Amino acid sequence: MRAADLITAAVLMLLAGVVLFDAVRLGIGWGTDGPKSGFFPFWLATIMIATCAVIVLQALRRGSAAPFVTREQLAPVLKVLWPAAGMVAVTQFLGLYVASALYIGFYMRWVGRHSWLAVMALSLSIPLVTFLVFEKWLLVPLPKGPFEAWLGY
Repeated sequence: MRAADLITAAVLMLLAGVVLFDAVRLGIGWGTDGPKSGFFPFWLATIMIATCAVIVLQALRRGSAAPFVTREQLAPVLKVLWPAAGMVAVTQFLGLYVASALYIGFYMRWVGRHSWLAVMALSLSIPLVTFLVFEKWLLVPLPKGPFEAWLGY
């Protein structure tokens, strides 16, 4: 558990350091029209680094030898991870809407063991509603694939 805490805190501190560096580049002061672009990211990154430092100190004091995760605990995590990673990979080729329909359908059937009627209804309606909200109402284009191109979008 100690090693996981230390590694996680270190990675988050590194990420916060990148944000901090870029916030300084943008300007962290106060301008005539209010805070500069880097003001809030700077302070959020500073708080994150301080919080991670506390986690590091606690992990060093605790010194637990308990494992971070057992094999039995890892299986459900991987059951979530692999389909999500697959969706990200498929999105590059099929677009977000088709990939999300496949992901929702697969996940509902494999993990949730829902009926085929529920799987079909939700895996088709959720991407359709997402398409309407983002593409039509908010005018925000999301990644599209060959299916949307075939439909004329």
